[in-house]
Amino acid sequence: MKLATLCYLRQNGHTLMVHRIKKENDMHAGKWNGLGGKLEPGETPEECAAREIWEESGLEVNNLTLRGIITFPGFANDEDWYTFLFVSDNFTGELIDSPEGHLQWIPDHELLDLNLWPGDRIFIPWLDQPGFFSGKFVYKDGKLVEHGVVFYENR
Repeated sequence: MKLATLCYLRQNGHTLMVHRIKKENDMHAGKWNGLGGKLEPGETPEECAAREIWEESGLEVNNLTLRGIITFPGFANDEDWYTFLFVSDNFTGELIDSPEGHLQWIPDHELLDLNLWPGDRIFIPWLDQPGFFSGKFVYKDGKLVEHGVVFYENR
């Protein structure tokens, strides 16, 4: 089982995305992703998200909002991945040359036109809905074969 974060930084109607074109043997090669990665021992999801944002973009996040959790059964090497999804519009710093790929601010209305994982097209709009969600996305051989979600309202 792997625990991970996925973070979407936003400003002025744009979202920071990384085009995964730099790493060899990258399971995300050629895809556009938010920023994030695996939790290290002892890290909270928030600490992981802040560290990954810093490492991948050079930006220091000042606050994060947890919007949902997604389960990816057997996603890589037959391991289940549990991914905490965050958004933030409060960060400082200057973008670096990311070791993960090419960073670009994408207009929000163009996000779903990118080469994304199929499930990303489904859950990215959920980031803007009120409340919290818990989703499950099942991939087989890189193809989305099943998905579901439970939405929770803020009370």
